Amino acid sequence: MQKTLRKERAAPGKEHHASDLRSALEWLRGQGDLIETDKPVDPDLEITGLQKHLDGGCPVLFNNVKGKPHHRVVTNLFGDIKVINKMFGWKDDAERVKKLAYALRRPLKPVEVAQNEAPCQEHVIENPKDVNEHVVAIRHTTYEPELTVGSAIRCVTGEQFDGGSDLGYNRMNFRWGNVGTFQISPGSHMWQVVNKYYKSNEKVPITMCFGVPPACTLLAGAGFDYAVLPMGCDEIGIAGAVQGTPIRLVKARTVEAMAIADSELVLEGYVDPRDRRFETKESEEAGIQGRFHFHPEWAGYMGKAYKAPTFHVTAVTMREPKSKPIIFALGVHTLDDHNIDTTVREAALYELCERLQPGIVQNVVIPYCMTDWGGCIIQVKKRHQIDEGWQRNFLGAALSCSQGMRLAIAVS
Repeated sequence: MQKTLRKERAAPGKEHHASDLRSALEWLRGQGDLIETDKPVDPDLEITGLQKHLDGGCPVLFNNVKGKPHHRVVTNLFGDIKVINKMFGWKDDAERVKKLAYALRRPLKPVEVAQNEAPCQEHVIENPKDVNEHVVAIRHTTYEPELTVGSAIRCVTGEQFDGGSDLGYNRMNFRWGNVGTFQISPGSHMWQVVNKYYKSNEKVPITMCFGVPPACTLLAGAGFDYAVLPMGCDEIGIAGAVQGTPIRLVKARTVEAMAIADSELVLEGYVDPRDRRFETKESEEAGIQGRFHFHPEWAGYMGKAYKAPTFHVTAVTMREPKSKPIIFALGVHTLDDHNIDTTVREAALYELCERLQPGIVQNVVIPYCMTDWGGCIIQVKKRHQIDEGWQRNFLGAALSCSQGMRLAIAVS
């Protein structure tokens, strides 16, 4: 395993070094912010175990994944917020919050590229028999009876998202070859989409993208801030504004959907809202939801196996297999997933306060102990006597508009 020689400030590099995952990793390598190893690592327990030992440290790139000779795995990519600030050119945490809030207001429209120009479609497999052969599923603990695919980022665009674009996470378990369970967080954007098409019994065409540009990963963590990011917003456009260059999209090969062109690997297909199946064999045999362990999910609660809608995969597309596509195998209950889930959320709460009364809010912080969406700390600065009381309005707005929030604190 190589040693890192970390630099506190970014060295000059090529412009838009974060416009795709490979460029970002190359830049991190040059900054001394990447741990890279050729030693074999097992997706079953070892990847997340090593990540937890390195929690809060450098990103880690595993070049030799057991049972996956045509894949590489990166993890801990967002584990150190100082590295993220440096990657996007933010001088500190407060500037990050304000610049992300600015991006929320001014999306940069994505551009469409031809299919023969999209790196994610260099290799196409239609009607795959077993999706698990083409992705890297992981397991966190011995409590989980089966491995999970939890790091893909969904891409929902156009009519399905009221003319906008949505990015987000959904844990999957491909128990039936090319059909897997597709867990959806209640109240989320995808929950809204599925409810929209449930009554009409329509399937929802989507793509699930692995190894996306880092800005897309940040936006995928933006959840439950729907006063600022309502259905129909342009999350892909916001990701473009964050990285300073438009996100490139490409038409899927087998469904009416768009994919992130610079992804490492993409699953094309459709979500069937009415075809609901148990996430694990154990829960299916017992016929019970919510009792048996599964993927731990996000910080703050332990995951259980439920019945979930299904994702039917019609194609797998990827970068040239010889180049070993990189899967970001996101481990949960880590600073990696905490930073992904809270970075845009802090900015959205800042923006919410700014819309109520500009100039008073100075910063918003979500500490690790507040478990992603459980709470926030809002810093205010009262300019004169009439500003007194706005802090209560900010707290009320945060608690009212943010699903799952239980605690909001204002400080001066």
